[in-house]
Amino acid sequence: MGSPKINQSKGYERIDSFDEDLTKALSENYRNILELIGEDIFREGLDKTPVRVAKSMQFLLQGYKTDPVEILKSAMFKEDYRQMVIVKDIEIYSMCEHHLLPFFGKAHVAYIPNGVITGLSKIARVVDVFSRRLQVQERLTTQIKDCIQDTLNPLGVAVVIEAQHLCMQMRGIQKQHSITTTSDFTGAFQKTATREEFIKLIGTKLS
Repeated sequence: MGSPKINQSKGYERIDSFDEDLTKALSENYRNILELIGEDIFREGLDKTPVRVAKSMQFLLQGYKTDPVEILKSAMFKEDYRQMVIVKDIEIYSMCEHHLLPFFGKAHVAYIPNGVITGLSKIARVVDVFSRRLQVQERLTTQIKDCIQDTLNPLGVAVVIEAQHLCMQMRGIQKQHSITTTSDFTGAFQKTATREEFIKLIGTKLS
């Protein structure tokens, strides 16, 4: 892993840390891709593009380096609370594994504790870890659900994801306003009344 580089220009601090060998290997491959599609890799605008894309892909797919189970375990607390806990409108940015194009939207996650709770930010981090991998939305939904269920052993877990897919908007069928919704439930959320309460709550806006 390369040493962090700090950029303090323009009034902000940015810390970048990338694997130097991986960046070099990826850059060479992206340079080849640019040549294969007919671009002039020596023109000014593309001079540093292979390196930029190599670093970008490492950032966008950083979820492979983190164990989401350990994230939840790092903030588990005993608590006698057995009502619904919802973290909604969690922003997601992921990459479709079929076309390597982004899909993005929001995830809504709920669980009903069974003697153990976790830090609210940890739920969002679990979503982020699984999102920052090559994905399909269906599997992403199930992975989040399974991770929370298997780690916290709650009375139930509910996950709903709403996302826009650039592989549908920029290419293929080209439906720019389409939204894909996926859901998965365990335990108490498989009961109609509990599931309907969850759906109602994630659609409610605070005044």
